[in-house]
Amino acid sequence: MAASDADAAEVERLYELGERLSSAKDKSQHAADYEAIISAVKGQSVKAKQLAAQLIPRFFRSFPALAPRAMEAMFDLVDMEELATRIQAIRGFPLLAKDAEFVSKIADILGQLLASEENVERDAVHKALMSLIRQDVKSSLQPLFKHVESGSEIREKVICFLKDKVFPVKAELLKPQAEMERYITDLIKKSVLDVTGLEFKLFMDFLRSLSIFGDSAPRESFQELIEIIQAQADLDAQFNVSDIDHIERWTSCMYMALPIFMRGGSSSKFLNYFVKQIVPVFDKIPEEKKLDLLKTVAASSPYATAQDARQLLPPVVQLLKKYMPGKKVEDINHNYVECLMYTFHHLAHKTPNTTNSLCGYKIVTGQPSDRLGEDFSEHYKDFTERLTGTEETVRAVSKRLTQGMADFNKAISSAKTEEEKTKIKSDQQKSTMTMRAYNNILAMAQPLRAKSPLFIGDKKITLSWMEQPKKPAPTTTGGKRSQPATNGNTPASKKGRGEGAARNQLVNRAFEGLSRGGRGSGRGRGRGGRGRGWGYR
Repeated sequence: MAASDADAAEVERLYELGERLSSAKDKSQHAADYEAIISAVKGQSVKAKQLAAQLIPRFFRSFPALAPRAMEAMFDLVDMEELATRIQAIRGFPLLAKDAEFVSKIADILGQLLASEENVERDAVHKALMSLIRQDVKSSLQPLFKHVESGSEIREKVICFLKDKVFPVKAELLKPQAEMERYITDLIKKSVLDVTGLEFKLFMDFLRSLSIFGDSAPRESFQELIEIIQAQADLDAQFNVSDIDHIERWTSCMYMALPIFMRGGSSSKFLNYFVKQIVPVFDKIPEEKKLDLLKTVAASSPYATAQDARQLLPPVVQLLKKYMPGKKVEDINHNYVECLMYTFHHLAHKTPNTTNSLCGYKIVTGQPSDRLGEDFSEHYKDFTERLTGTEETVRAVSKRLTQGMADFNKAISSAKTEEEKTKIKSDQQKSTMTMRAYNNILAMAQPLRAKSPLFIGDKKITLSWMEQPKKPAPTTTGGKRSQPATNGNTPASKKGRGEGAARNQLVNRAFEGLSRGGRGSGRGRGRGGRGRGWGYR
Protein backbone atom coordinates (compact mmCIF):
# COMPACT_ATOMS: atom_id res chain seq x y z
CA MET A 1 0.00 0.00 0.00
CA ALA A 2 1.40 3.43 -1.00
CA ALA A 3 2.18 5.93 1.73
CA SER A 4 -0.58 8.27 0.59
CA ASP A 5 -3.08 5.41 0.65
CA ALA A 6 -1.93 4.46 4.15
CA ASP A 7 -2.36 8.05 5.28
CA ALA A 8 -5.84 8.21 3.84
CA ALA A 9 -6.77 4.92 5.50
CA GLU A 10 -5.48 6.11 8.86
CA VAL A 11 -7.39 9.40 8.59
CA GLU A 12 -10.52 7.54 7.61
CA ARG A 13 -10.11 5.20 10.58
CA LEU A 14 -9.84 8.17 12.95
CA TYR A 15 -12.95 9.77 11.45
CA GLU A 16 -14.84 6.54 12.11
CA LEU A 17 -13.58 6.40 15.71
CA GLY A 18 -14.62 10.00 16.22
CA GLU A 19 -18.08 9.45 14.78
CA ARG A 20 -18.59 6.36 16.94
CA LEU A 21 -17.64 8.28 20.07
CA SER A 22 -19.87 11.21 19.09
CA SER A 23 -22.91 8.99 18.66
CA ALA A 24 -22.31 6.82 21.73
CA LYS A 25 -24.64 7.55 24.64
CA ASP A 26 -22.23 6.00 27.14
CA LYS A 27 -18.83 6.97 25.87
CA SER A 28 -17.06 5.26 28.77
CA GLN A 29 -17.83 1.96 27.05
CA HIS A 30 -15.61 3.00 24.12
CA ALA A 31 -12.31 3.58 25.89
CA ALA A 32 -10.51 1.46 23.29
CA ASP A 33 -11.61 3.88 20.57
CA TYR A 34 -10.22 6.84 22.49
CA GLU A 35 -6.97 4.97 23.16
CA ALA A 36 -6.66 4.35 19.44
CA ILE A 37 -7.03 8.05 18.76
CA ILE A 38 -4.30 8.81 21.32
CA SER A 39 -2.02 6.21 19.73
CA ALA A 40 -2.36 7.88 16.33
CA VAL A 41 -0.06 10.63 17.64
CA LYS A 42 2.84 8.16 17.43
CA GLY A 43 2.05 7.26 13.82
CA GLN A 44 3.58 8.52 10.59
CA SER A 45 0.62 10.32 9.07
CA VAL A 46 0.77 14.09 9.49
CA LYS A 47 -2.90 14.50 8.62
CA ALA A 48 -3.84 11.82 11.13
CA LYS A 49 -1.91 13.67 13.83
CA GLN A 50 -3.76 16.88 12.98
CA LEU A 51 -7.06 15.04 13.25
CA ALA A 52 -5.99 13.45 16.55
CA ALA A 53 -5.19 16.95 17.82
CA GLN A 54 -8.85 17.80 17.26
CA LEU A 55 -10.37 14.57 18.60
CA ILE A 56 -8.31 14.14 21.79
CA PRO A 57 -9.56 17.42 23.38
CA ARG A 58 -13.12 16.83 22.13
CA PHE A 59 -13.59 13.62 24.13
CA PHE A 60 -11.05 14.29 26.88
CA ARG A 61 -13.56 14.75 29.70
CA SER A 62 -15.28 11.45 28.94
CA PHE A 63 -12.21 9.37 29.81
CA PRO A 64 -10.68 10.59 33.09
CA ALA A 65 -8.63 7.39 33.47
CA LEU A 66 -6.90 8.14 30.17
CA ALA A 67 -6.36 11.82 30.92
CA PRO A 68 -2.59 11.55 31.67
CA ARG A 69 -1.97 9.68 28.40
CA ALA A 70 -4.10 12.12 26.46
CA MET A 71 -2.25 15.06 27.98
CA GLU A 72 1.14 13.57 27.10
CA ALA A 73 -0.04 12.99 23.54
CA MET A 74 -1.03 16.67 23.27
CA PHE A 75 2.34 17.73 24.63
CA ASP A 76 3.97 15.55 21.96
CA LEU A 77 1.86 17.23 19.28
CA VAL A 78 3.09 20.74 20.14
CA ASP A 79 6.65 19.46 19.69
CA MET A 80 5.99 18.31 16.11
CA GLU A 81 7.82 19.95 13.21
CA GLU A 82 4.63 20.61 11.23
CA LEU A 83 3.26 24.07 12.08
CA ALA A 84 -0.35 23.12 11.32
CA THR A 85 -0.18 20.20 13.77
CA ARG A 86 1.24 22.39 16.52
CA ILE A 87 -1.39 25.06 16.02
CA GLN A 88 -4.22 22.51 16.09
CA ALA A 89 -2.90 21.11 19.38
CA ILE A 90 -2.50 24.59 20.86
CA ARG A 91 -6.09 25.45 19.99
CA GLY A 92 -7.28 22.26 21.70
CA PHE A 93 -5.45 22.81 25.00
CA PRO A 94 -8.20 24.92 26.68
CA LEU A 95 -10.59 21.95 26.30
CA LEU A 96 -8.24 19.90 28.48
CA ALA A 97 -8.62 22.26 31.44
CA LYS A 98 -10.27 19.64 33.60
CA ASP A 99 -8.82 20.55 36.99
CA ALA A 100 -6.23 22.85 38.54
CA GLU A 101 -3.36 20.40 38.06
CA PHE A 102 -4.01 20.07 34.33
CA VAL A 103 -4.52 23.83 33.97
CA SER A 104 -1.14 24.58 35.54
CA LYS A 105 0.66 22.08 33.31
CA ILE A 106 -1.02 23.42 30.19
CA ALA A 107 -0.33 27.05 31.14
CA ASP A 108 3.30 26.15 31.74
CA ILE A 109 3.63 24.55 28.28
CA LEU A 110 1.77 27.39 26.56
CA GLY A 111 4.00 29.86 28.38
CA GLN A 112 7.04 28.18 26.87
CA LEU A 113 5.45 28.38 23.43
CA LEU A 114 5.27 32.19 23.70
CA ALA A 115 8.83 32.10 22.35
CA SER A 116 7.59 30.86 18.96
CA GLU A 117 8.94 32.83 16.00
CA GLU A 118 5.85 32.05 13.90
CA ASN A 119 3.25 34.83 14.19
CA VAL A 120 0.30 32.55 13.54
CA GLU A 121 1.50 30.09 16.19
CA ARG A 122 2.15 32.84 18.72
CA ASP A 123 -1.32 34.24 18.08
CA ALA A 124 -2.81 30.78 18.73
CA VAL A 125 -0.84 30.57 21.98
CA HIS A 126 -2.15 33.98 23.09
CA LYS A 127 -5.74 32.98 22.42
CA ALA A 128 -5.35 29.58 24.12
CA LEU A 129 -3.73 31.12 27.18
CA MET A 130 -6.44 33.76 27.52
CA SER A 131 -9.11 31.07 27.20
CA LEU A 132 -7.34 29.05 29.89
CA ILE A 133 -6.98 32.08 32.18
CA ARG A 134 -10.68 32.88 31.87
CA GLN A 135 -11.44 29.34 33.03
CA ASP A 136 -9.07 29.31 36.01
CA VAL A 137 -7.20 32.52 36.73
CA LYS A 138 -5.17 31.29 39.69
CA SER A 139 -3.97 28.01 38.20
CA SER A 140 -3.11 29.69 34.89
CA LEU A 141 -1.24 32.74 36.19
CA GLN A 142 0.84 30.92 38.79
CA PRO A 143 3.04 29.01 36.30
CA LEU A 144 3.39 32.09 34.09
CA PHE A 145 4.68 34.19 36.97
CA LYS A 146 6.94 31.28 37.91
CA HIS A 147 8.74 31.79 34.60
CA VAL A 148 9.30 35.44 35.52
CA GLU A 149 10.36 34.63 39.07
CA SER A 150 12.78 31.85 38.09
CA GLY A 151 14.38 33.86 35.32
CA SER A 152 13.74 31.31 32.59
CA GLU A 153 14.71 32.08 29.01
CA ILE A 154 11.15 33.03 28.09
CA ARG A 155 10.60 35.43 31.00
CA GLU A 156 10.59 38.49 28.73
CA LYS A 157 8.00 36.90 26.43
CA VAL A 158 5.82 36.10 29.43
CA ILE A 159 6.12 39.65 30.75
CA CYS A 160 5.09 41.03 27.34
CA PHE A 161 2.08 38.69 27.29
CA LEU A 162 1.02 39.82 30.77
CA LYS A 163 1.44 43.47 29.80
CA ASP A 164 -0.39 43.27 26.46
CA LYS A 165 -3.07 40.64 27.10
CA VAL A 166 -3.71 40.09 30.81
CA PHE A 167 -3.26 43.43 32.57
CA PRO A 168 -5.61 45.38 30.26
CA VAL A 169 -8.55 43.06 31.15
CA LYS A 170 -7.89 42.84 34.88
CA ALA A 171 -11.44 44.00 35.70
CA GLU A 172 -12.84 40.98 33.85
CA LEU A 173 -10.37 38.44 35.20
CA LEU A 174 -9.84 39.43 38.84
CA LYS A 175 -13.09 38.29 40.42
CA PRO A 176 -13.87 38.26 43.29
CA GLN A 177 -11.97 41.51 43.16
CA ALA A 178 -10.33 41.80 46.58
CA GLU A 179 -9.32 38.13 46.74
CA MET A 180 -7.88 37.99 43.22
CA GLU A 181 -6.14 41.35 43.45
CA ARG A 182 -4.41 40.10 46.58
CA TYR A 183 -3.47 36.86 44.81
CA ILE A 184 -1.87 38.58 41.82
CA THR A 185 -0.16 41.08 44.13
CA ASP A 186 1.54 38.21 45.94
CA LEU A 187 2.63 36.71 42.60
CA ILE A 188 4.11 40.01 41.50
CA LYS A 189 5.94 40.56 44.79
CA LYS A 190 7.77 37.26 44.26
CA SER A 191 8.50 38.05 40.62
CA VAL A 192 10.07 41.50 41.02
CA LEU A 193 13.06 40.39 43.07
CA ASP A 194 15.16 40.36 39.91
CA VAL A 195 13.84 42.50 37.07
CA THR A 196 15.00 45.37 34.90
CA GLY A 197 13.92 48.91 35.70
CA LEU A 198 11.27 49.04 32.99
CA GLU A 199 9.87 45.66 34.05
CA PHE A 200 9.67 46.82 37.64
CA LYS A 201 7.87 50.00 36.60
CA LEU A 202 5.41 47.92 34.56
CA PHE A 203 4.53 45.75 37.56
CA MET A 204 4.33 48.70 39.97
CA ASP A 205 2.07 50.66 37.61
CA PHE A 206 -0.21 47.64 37.46
CA LEU A 207 -0.29 47.26 41.25
CA ARG A 208 -1.11 50.93 41.68
CA SER A 209 -4.07 50.46 39.32
CA LEU A 210 -5.66 47.84 41.59
CA SER A 211 -8.53 48.83 43.86
CA ILE A 212 -6.76 47.44 46.94
CA PHE A 213 -4.18 50.19 46.41
CA GLY A 214 -6.67 52.85 45.27
CA ASP A 215 -7.32 56.27 46.77
CA SER A 216 -9.73 54.85 49.34
CA ALA A 217 -7.35 52.08 50.44
CA PRO A 218 -5.98 52.16 54.01
CA ARG A 219 -2.56 53.67 54.62
CA GLU A 220 -1.17 50.18 55.24
CA SER A 221 -1.76 49.38 51.56
CA PHE A 222 0.34 52.34 50.46
CA GLN A 223 3.07 51.26 52.84
CA GLU A 224 3.03 47.79 51.26
CA LEU A 225 3.81 49.37 47.91
CA ILE A 226 6.58 51.43 49.48
CA GLU A 227 8.10 48.28 50.98
CA ILE A 228 8.13 46.59 47.56
CA ILE A 229 9.99 49.59 46.14
CA GLN A 230 12.34 49.71 49.13
CA ALA A 231 13.32 46.09 48.55
CA GLN A 232 14.06 46.88 44.91
CA ALA A 233 16.22 49.84 45.93
CA ASP A 234 18.45 47.62 48.11
CA LEU A 235 18.11 49.88 51.13
CA ASP A 236 19.53 47.19 53.40
CA ALA A 237 22.75 47.02 51.39
CA GLN A 238 25.88 49.02 52.10
CA PHE A 239 26.13 51.91 49.64
CA ASN A 240 29.03 51.54 47.24
CA VAL A 241 29.84 54.86 45.60
CA SER A 242 31.43 53.11 42.61
CA ASP A 243 28.29 51.03 41.98
CA ILE A 244 26.47 53.14 39.39
CA ASP A 245 23.69 50.57 39.09
CA HIS A 246 22.80 50.98 42.77
CA ILE A 247 22.78 54.78 42.49
CA GLU A 248 20.47 54.57 39.50
CA ARG A 249 18.25 52.02 41.20
CA TRP A 250 17.96 54.12 44.38
CA THR A 251 17.16 57.27 42.42
CA SER A 252 14.64 55.60 40.12
CA CYS A 253 12.90 53.79 42.95
CA MET A 254 12.55 56.96 44.99
CA TYR A 255 11.06 58.77 42.00
CA MET A 256 8.62 55.91 41.60
CA ALA A 257 7.67 56.12 45.25
CA LEU A 258 6.80 59.83 45.06
CA PRO A 259 3.11 59.36 44.16
CA ILE A 260 2.83 56.96 47.10
CA PHE A 261 4.56 59.40 49.47
CA MET A 262 1.91 61.90 48.41
CA ARG A 263 -0.79 59.45 49.47
CA GLY A 264 0.63 58.70 52.89
CA GLY A 265 3.40 56.16 52.32
CA SER A 266 6.47 56.70 54.49
CA SER A 267 9.66 58.07 52.94
CA SER A 268 11.63 57.51 56.15
CA LYS A 269 13.71 54.56 55.02
CA PHE A 270 14.76 56.29 51.80
CA LEU A 271 15.66 59.53 53.58
CA ASN A 272 17.51 57.73 56.37
CA TYR A 273 19.53 55.85 53.76
CA PHE A 274 20.36 59.13 52.06
CA VAL A 275 21.58 60.65 55.33
CA LYS A 276 23.57 57.69 56.60
CA GLN A 277 24.85 56.07 53.40
CA ILE A 278 24.90 58.64 50.60
CA VAL A 279 25.67 62.03 52.18
CA PRO A 280 29.00 60.89 53.75
CA VAL A 281 30.33 59.99 50.28
CA PHE A 282 28.43 62.61 48.27
CA ASP A 283 31.63 64.25 46.98
CA LYS A 284 32.77 60.95 45.48
CA ILE A 285 29.58 60.36 43.50
CA PRO A 286 29.91 61.05 39.75
CA GLU A 287 28.74 64.57 38.92
CA GLU A 288 26.06 63.41 36.50
CA LYS A 289 24.45 61.35 39.27
CA LYS A 290 24.58 63.98 42.04
CA LEU A 291 21.84 66.10 40.53
CA ASP A 292 19.56 63.09 40.11
CA LEU A 293 19.99 62.32 43.81
CA LEU A 294 19.32 65.92 44.86
CA LYS A 295 16.22 66.09 42.68
CA THR A 296 14.74 62.98 44.28
CA VAL A 297 15.32 64.34 47.78
CA ALA A 298 13.90 67.74 46.84
CA ALA A 299 10.78 66.22 45.29
CA SER A 300 10.15 64.04 48.34
CA SER A 301 10.95 66.70 50.99
CA PRO A 302 7.34 68.03 51.22
CA TYR A 303 6.25 64.57 52.42
CA ALA A 304 8.94 64.02 55.06
CA THR A 305 7.86 63.71 58.68
CA ALA A 306 9.10 66.17 61.30
CA GLN A 307 11.29 63.44 62.76
CA ASP A 308 12.90 62.74 59.40
CA ALA A 309 13.26 66.46 58.75
CA ARG A 310 15.26 66.90 61.97
CA GLN A 311 17.64 64.16 60.87
CA LEU A 312 17.96 65.37 57.28
CA LEU A 313 18.34 69.12 57.89
CA PRO A 314 21.96 69.14 59.17
CA PRO A 315 23.47 67.43 56.08
CA VAL A 316 21.22 69.47 53.78
CA VAL A 317 22.43 72.71 55.37
CA GLN A 318 26.05 71.60 55.04
CA LEU A 319 25.58 70.78 51.35
CA LEU A 320 23.68 74.03 50.77
CA LYS A 321 26.45 76.11 52.36
CA LYS A 322 29.01 74.27 50.24
CA TYR A 323 27.33 75.41 47.03
CA MET A 324 26.36 78.92 48.21
CA PRO A 325 29.35 81.28 47.82
CA GLY A 326 30.28 83.62 50.67
CA LYS A 327 30.71 86.43 48.16
CA LYS A 328 29.72 87.31 44.62
CA VAL A 329 31.26 84.96 42.04
CA GLU A 330 30.93 84.39 38.28
CA ASP A 331 28.18 81.77 38.62
CA ILE A 332 26.86 79.05 40.91
CA ASN A 333 25.65 75.51 40.38
CA HIS A 334 22.08 76.74 40.16
CA ASN A 335 20.63 73.23 39.86
CA TYR A 336 22.22 72.07 43.12
CA VAL A 337 21.35 75.26 44.98
CA GLU A 338 17.75 75.25 43.79
CA CYS A 339 17.23 71.62 44.88
CA LEU A 340 18.94 72.08 48.24
CA MET A 341 17.22 75.38 49.06
CA TYR A 342 13.83 73.89 48.17
CA THR A 343 14.60 70.86 50.37
CA PHE A 344 15.76 73.17 53.19
CA HIS A 345 12.52 75.19 53.11
CA HIS A 346 10.24 72.16 53.21
CA LEU A 347 12.18 70.37 55.92
CA ALA A 348 12.53 73.54 58.03
CA HIS A 349 8.80 74.12 57.67
CA LYS A 350 8.25 70.78 59.46
CA THR A 351 10.71 71.52 62.28
CA PRO A 352 11.53 75.26 62.25
CA ASN A 353 13.43 75.45 65.54
CA THR A 354 15.99 72.90 64.29
CA THR A 355 17.40 75.72 62.16
CA ASN A 356 18.29 77.74 65.28
CA SER A 357 21.46 75.74 65.91
CA LEU A 358 22.17 75.26 62.20
CA CYS A 359 21.64 78.78 60.84
CA GLY A 360 21.55 80.97 63.96
CA TYR A 361 17.84 81.77 63.73
CA LYS A 362 15.73 82.77 66.76
CA ILE A 363 12.58 80.73 66.24
CA VAL A 364 10.53 80.25 69.43
CA THR A 365 8.35 77.16 69.83
CA GLY A 366 8.59 76.87 73.63
CA GLN A 367 10.48 73.58 73.38
CA PRO A 368 13.94 72.86 74.85
CA SER A 369 15.10 72.17 71.30
CA ASP A 370 14.79 75.93 70.61
CA ARG A 371 18.21 76.30 72.31
CA LEU A 372 17.63 80.06 72.63
CA GLY A 373 20.13 80.38 75.48
CA GLU A 374 23.01 79.36 73.22
CA ASP A 375 24.97 81.68 70.95
CA PHE A 376 24.74 80.72 67.29
CA SER A 377 25.35 84.23 65.94
CA GLU A 378 28.35 83.07 63.91
CA HIS A 379 26.15 80.55 62.15
CA TYR A 380 23.66 83.30 61.32
CA LYS A 381 26.40 85.59 60.01
CA ASP A 382 27.89 82.84 57.86
CA PHE A 383 24.55 81.73 56.50
CA THR A 384 23.32 85.24 55.63
CA GLU A 385 26.65 86.11 54.01
CA ARG A 386 26.26 83.08 51.80
CA LEU A 387 22.69 84.12 50.99
CA THR A 388 23.99 87.56 50.00
CA GLY A 389 26.76 86.12 47.83
CA THR A 390 24.28 83.77 46.18
CA GLU A 391 21.69 86.49 45.52
CA GLU A 392 24.25 88.93 44.09
CA THR A 393 25.67 86.24 41.83
CA VAL A 394 22.25 85.12 40.63
CA ARG A 395 21.09 88.67 39.88
CA ALA A 396 24.19 89.39 37.83
CA VAL A 397 23.99 86.11 35.89
CA SER A 398 20.24 86.52 35.39
CA LYS A 399 20.80 89.97 33.88
CA ARG A 400 23.27 88.58 31.35
CA LEU A 401 20.99 85.63 30.60
CA THR A 402 17.97 87.91 30.07
CA GLN A 403 19.95 89.98 27.57
CA GLY A 404 20.94 86.81 25.73
CA MET A 405 17.38 85.45 25.66
CA ALA A 406 16.32 88.27 23.33
CA ASP A 407 18.72 86.99 20.69
CA PHE A 408 17.22 83.51 20.38
CA ASN A 409 14.23 84.48 18.23
CA LYS A 410 16.49 86.43 15.89
CA ALA A 411 18.85 83.48 15.64
CA ILE A 412 15.97 81.10 14.85
CA SER A 413 14.72 83.42 12.08
CA SER A 414 18.15 83.64 10.49
CA ALA A 415 18.97 79.91 10.82
CA LYS A 416 19.46 78.30 7.42
CA THR A 417 18.79 74.63 8.29
CA GLU A 418 16.32 72.75 10.45
CA GLU A 419 19.25 71.29 12.36
CA GLU A 420 20.41 74.79 13.30
CA LYS A 421 16.89 75.78 14.37
CA THR A 422 16.56 72.66 16.50
CA LYS A 423 19.84 73.38 18.27
CA ILE A 424 18.92 77.03 18.90
CA LYS A 425 15.51 76.03 20.27
CA SER A 426 17.19 73.49 22.55
CA ASP A 427 19.57 76.17 23.84
CA GLN A 428 16.61 78.50 24.32
CA GLN A 429 14.76 75.89 26.35
CA LYS A 430 17.82 75.28 28.54
CA SER A 431 18.20 79.02 29.13
CA THR A 432 14.52 79.27 30.06
CA MET A 433 14.88 76.49 32.63
CA THR A 434 18.04 78.11 33.99
CA MET A 435 16.17 81.41 34.38
CA ARG A 436 13.41 79.59 36.26
CA ALA A 437 16.01 78.13 38.61
CA TYR A 438 17.55 81.56 39.22
CA ASN A 439 14.12 83.08 39.91
CA ASN A 440 13.31 80.26 42.32
CA ILE A 441 16.59 80.74 44.17
CA LEU A 442 15.90 84.47 44.62
CA ALA A 443 12.33 83.78 45.74
CA MET A 444 13.50 81.20 48.30
CA ALA A 445 16.52 83.16 49.54
CA GLN A 446 14.64 86.37 50.37
CA PRO A 447 12.52 84.96 53.26
CA LEU A 448 15.62 83.42 54.88
CA ARG A 449 17.15 86.77 55.84
CA ALA A 450 14.92 87.37 58.88
CA LYS A 451 15.92 86.25 62.36
CA SER A 452 12.63 84.34 62.48
CA PRO A 453 12.03 83.45 58.82
CA LEU A 454 8.89 81.97 57.36
CA PHE A 455 9.77 78.75 55.60
CA ILE A 456 7.97 77.80 52.41
CA GLY A 457 5.97 74.64 53.02
CA ASP A 458 3.33 74.91 50.30
CA LYS A 459 3.29 74.74 46.51
CA LYS A 460 4.30 78.34 46.02
CA ILE A 461 7.56 77.28 44.36
CA THR A 462 7.57 74.93 41.36
CA LEU A 463 11.01 73.51 40.73
CA SER A 464 12.45 74.56 37.38
CA TRP A 465 12.72 71.03 36.06
CA MET A 466 9.11 70.17 36.89
CA GLU A 467 6.22 71.01 34.61
CA GLN A 468 5.13 74.55 35.28
CA PRO A 469 1.52 75.22 36.39
CA LYS A 470 -0.67 76.48 33.60
CA LYS A 471 -1.58 80.13 33.74
CA PRO A 472 -5.32 80.88 34.08
CA ALA A 473 -7.09 81.82 30.87
CA PRO A 474 -7.56 85.59 30.51
CA THR A 475 -11.01 87.06 30.98
CA THR A 476 -12.64 87.93 27.67
CA THR A 477 -15.23 90.64 27.04
CA GLY A 478 -18.73 89.27 27.30
CA GLY A 479 -17.51 85.95 28.60
CA LYS A 480 -17.61 84.40 32.03
CA ARG A 481 -15.18 85.77 34.57
CA SER A 482 -12.37 83.42 35.52
CA GLN A 483 -12.87 81.79 38.90
CA PRO A 484 -10.75 83.07 41.80
CA ALA A 485 -8.24 80.87 43.58
CA THR A 486 -9.80 78.75 46.30
CA ASN A 487 -6.80 78.24 48.61
CA GLY A 488 -6.88 74.49 48.42
CA ASN A 489 -10.65 74.10 48.22
CA THR A 490 -10.65 73.38 44.50
CA PRO A 491 -13.05 70.60 43.48
CA ALA A 492 -11.40 67.18 43.36
CA SER A 493 -11.80 66.92 39.59
CA LYS A 494 -9.63 69.99 39.04
CA LYS A 495 -7.30 69.86 41.99
CA GLY A 496 -3.56 69.67 41.57
CA ARG A 497 -3.37 69.70 37.77
CA GLY A 498 0.17 71.02 37.84
CA GLU A 499 1.12 68.67 40.64
CA GLY A 500 -0.21 65.61 38.85
CA ALA A 501 1.57 66.49 35.63
CA ALA A 502 4.79 67.14 37.49
CA ARG A 503 4.49 63.87 39.37
CA ASN A 504 3.98 61.91 36.16
CA GLN A 505 6.91 63.75 34.64
CA LEU A 506 9.07 62.71 37.58
CA VAL A 507 8.23 59.05 37.26
CA ASN A 508 8.55 59.02 33.48
CA ARG A 509 11.83 60.92 33.69
CA ALA A 510 13.17 58.38 36.11
CA PHE A 511 12.55 55.46 33.80
CA GLU A 512 13.26 56.96 30.38
CA GLY A 513 16.57 55.14 30.12
CA LEU A 514 16.03 52.06 32.22
CA SER A 515 16.05 49.69 29.26
CA ARG A 516 19.58 50.80 28.48
CA GLY A 517 21.00 48.55 31.17
CA GLY A 518 19.18 45.45 30.02
CA ARG A 519 19.33 42.01 31.53
CA GLY A 520 22.62 40.61 32.53
CA SER A 521 24.31 43.99 32.98
CA GLY A 522 24.85 45.53 36.36
CA ARG A 523 25.74 43.74 39.53
CA GLY A 524 24.57 40.62 41.25
CA ARG A 525 22.10 41.53 43.93
CA GLY A 526 22.64 38.75 46.37
CA ARG A 527 19.22 37.17 45.87
CA GLY A 528 20.14 34.45 43.45
CA GLY A 529 19.38 36.68 40.48
CA ARG A 530 21.38 37.84 37.54
CA GLY A 531 21.56 41.46 38.61
CA ARG A 532 19.61 43.12 35.81
CA GLY A 533 20.97 46.57 35.02
CA TRP A 534 18.68 49.55 35.41
CA GLY A 535 20.23 52.46 33.55
CA TYR A 536 19.29 56.07 34.20
CA ARG A 537 19.49 58.94 31.81
